[in-house]
Amino acid sequence: MAAGLREVREAHGVGLRQLARILGFAPQVLSLWEKGLRLPSVADVALILGFFKVRGEKQKHLLELARTARDPDWVSTGSPEIPGPLSGLLECERSATAVTNWALGIIPGLLQTADYARTLLSNSNLTLAQADARLAVRLGRQKILTRADPIRLRAVIYETAVLEPVGDEDIMSDQFDHLLAMSRLPNVSLRILRAGEGYHPGLLGSFLIYDYEDLPPIAFLENYSGSVFLSEREHIAAYRELAKMVSGNALSEEASRELIAEATR
Repeated sequence: MAAGLREVREAHGVGLRQLARILGFAPQVLSLWEKGLRLPSVADVALILGFFKVRGEKQKHLLELARTARDPDWVSTGSPEIPGPLSGLLECERSATAVTNWALGIIPGLLQTADYARTLLSNSNLTLAQADARLAVRLGRQKILTRADPIRLRAVIYETAVLEPVGDEDIMSDQFDHLLAMSRLPNVSLRILRAGEGYHPGLLGSFLIYDYEDLPPIAFLENYSGSVFLSEREHIAAYRELAKMVSGNALSEEASRELIAEATR
């Protein structure tokens, strides 16, 4: 919905502050809606669409998103824009007690800002509806880190994911600030593995391991054309060893924060 509202406004050449003034919204609130950080009401969305005379399938789609976005189970109840593996990923995270994440090429989804995530999705051969829905999912997933009983996250990020620009300097600066803030949460361990140290098996791909209080662990692997969930004991053991290896070679948490802070300068 966020990307859809923004696209409608920009397609008509209307500035954010101009639209806010015409419709009587606070510019800051409209900006939060377009970034996916706050949810507009159905009436607010209808007002914007009516002003721009949006009709047909686009109107129907955006109003349906507005009606269902506050439902905590809207994704798993059959949104056509969300692929099965992503719905499965959400189910894994909801009941997990801890997540181990090795991120090779990009900042992990649980630690991305809205603008960073939007830039990735907009360059991923997705339709507007798909990108909009997945942005909402990605931001919603992050609540597991700040809820009343937060999940424990142990993330190791390859240095190239920090150094590779995604979007403009402002997007990256905000992303670095967000990483620093999240790294200081008591339930989050964030470390950087320096690049240029030679080959290691972690270069073969990113992965996540989900641990549960009363259930066997699950590993999740994702690539360009598909995803896979692993639960066999030998597979979990192999990825735990790999996680131990990349963690053992990574910078300390404090040194990792210094590297991220340096990247912002």
